[in-house]
Amino acid sequence: MKANVILDAKGLACPMPIVKTKKVMNELEPGHVIEVQATDKGSKADIKAWAESTGHQYLGTLEEGEVLKHYLRKSSNEEKEERKHPHVISNEELEKRLESNDNIVVLDVRESAEYGFNHIPSTLSIPLGELEARMDELNKDTEIFIVCRTGNRSDLAAQKLTEKGFTTVFNVVPGMMYWTGKTTSI
Repeated sequence: MKANVILDAKGLACPMPIVKTKKVMNELEPGHVIEVQATDKGSKADIKAWAESTGHQYLGTLEEGEVLKHYLRKSSNEEKEERKHPHVISNEELEKRLESNDNIVVLDVRESAEYGFNHIPSTLSIPLGELEARMDELNKDTEIFIVCRTGNRSDLAAQKLTEKGFTTVFNVVPGMMYWTGKTTSI
């Protein structure tokens, strides 16, 4: 696939591949294609969801060894304003909710490997890239608190669930990178 611009985001973790993509995308001409090279496995779902939320066309991802090559076409229309999920809760607030044994669901949308090494006990692991296909595992009327590493991937997941009719969804920020509560691993 031919790209007008190649962006090297190898070795960067969420949210940096998207931050760098956004910056380069702002400088591209409408209709031009960017190739984003990344090694973060979560970038596949992240870049696709980001493109959809901003109106750019996600063309696909090619895997070459450890490198994921994501292809996006800049929208020829006015770019949609990047949305943020309006319902946000802090790590500390979530920790209090967990301590009070409320009937809530904590959904971790990081990749399986990230989840396996360190996660909040009793969380449900559904990587962002699998969320669409696995929404039936969630109850639309239950309070759902979504975590990821930094709050960016979880923001995209919260928007996706809300669009599908989930009524009480919260994005947990700043996420597992700064989580000081109880954790476990497999």
